[in-house]
Amino acid sequence: MEQRILGFDPGLAILGFGAILCQTADTIARATGDAAKPTVKSTPESVQLLDFGVIQTPAGTEIGLRLCTIYEDLHTLINRWQPDLVAIEKLFFYRMSSTITVAQARGVLMLVLAQHDVPMVEFTPAQIKQALTGYGNADKYEVQQAVARELNLECIPKPDDAADALAVALTAWFYQS
Repeated sequence: MEQRILGFDPGLAILGFGAILCQTADTIARATGDAAKPTVKSTPESVQLLDFGVIQTPAGTEIGLRLCTIYEDLHTLINRWQPDLVAIEKLFFYRMSSTITVAQARGVLMLVLAQHDVPMVEFTPAQIKQALTGYGNADKYEVQQAVARELNLECIPKPDDAADALAVALTAWFYQS
């Protein structure tokens, strides 16, 4: 079974995205205690990088126009990759001024997903770190190294926002398996 997962690292100035193609093998497993009820379980087999990058909006531009750019570019990405699932990093509160603008960009992202009827999951930074490194307090470089390793890349994807988005997409794949 193939599944396209699109991951996002929301931001107003830079919104990272990463698309992966996951292949799983469906196996029949019997539930313990009742051998008459088989269940289908997906086990991870492989993951392939499809695309990654960022949506950028210029700092001096009026916020409404920046959100429009994000809106239009997100529609293009959703139409291009036709994801089965979208994964988003949950909002992390660190500076109030940037938190508000990130929340506005996330709102546009959620609107576009609803318009395309694409299912969505969210993960905290700690969940992403745990899924990729086995340690919820891993540093950014460790997570980026894990992304490169999981996707069989020779180097860490750049910019960081795109690598972060790929980490979110991989986390969705790991959590489904």
